[in-house]
Amino acid sequence: MKSWSFETLVIGGGDLGTGVAHRLHRAGMRVLVTELPQPLVIRRPVAFASAVYEGAVTVEDVTARRLPLDRAELEAAWQRGEVPVLVDPTGLVVRSHSIEPDAIVDATLAKRNSTGLGLTSAPAVVALGPGFTAGIDCHAVIETERGHYLGRVIWDGPARPNTGVPGAVAGQGARRVLRAPADGVFQGVRAIGDRVQAGETVATVAGVPVVTALDGVLRGLIHNDVHVRAGAKVGDVDPRGDPAYCFTISDKARAVGGAVLEALLTLLPT
Repeated sequence: MKSWSFETLVIGGGDLGTGVAHRLHRAGMRVLVTELPQPLVIRRPVAFASAVYEGAVTVEDVTARRLPLDRAELEAAWQRGEVPVLVDPTGLVVRSHSIEPDAIVDATLAKRNSTGLGLTSAPAVVALGPGFTAGIDCHAVIETERGHYLGRVIWDGPARPNTGVPGAVAGQGARRVLRAPADGVFQGVRAIGDRVQAGETVATVAGVPVVTALDGVLRGLIHNDVHVRAGAKVGDVDPRGDPAYCFTISDKARAVGGAVLEALLTLLPT
């Protein structure tokens, strides 16, 4: 594997952020992921954010490990071929200049510039999806909407606006998403990878059932014991019915990861 000296900070270790971090790591970059103390990550088996809960997680032969902000430990993890994960809810890593990466990728998918990134935050700043404008918030924006333009690198202007409608998988959009029926603590009843049927309870929030509207495979559920708000996304049912899709990086995440790699190799000296 080719080795670059570039250090890239990926803010957000969900499934798309992991697709980015995984591809950059495979390309030989030194990658660091930051996350919240309780990530609301759905596709946990393919999310480096899961290291916050589990200590370490391996996604397609790449291990991410939760570490403190200690330069020696980060260097040791990179030497082992791992991706360090730091809990950094306030963006202290960037603001304090305790780490000065060559590139920053905002993979929070917050639909806005919630991290306060700008063109001077790093030599290369890339953001995923709507809420950012290339040339103002960042050097490049990556299109994340499914369809013809997925994975396009945008050098001037924003990504397509947020529709509020989940992208269709096998013709199913909003119906495949599981949402919290109430405020409260989440508890899974079924496990990721299980086959489920329409009308089945797959989890509860504050004791209220979370019911799937579709037959399929339970592709994602948030971690147990996390407090959520009514209406929050807590799971995902894949109508294609193949359990293997639950444990591998998605086509969308790979496309977005490839686009970020293209952007960084354009922006950074090689």
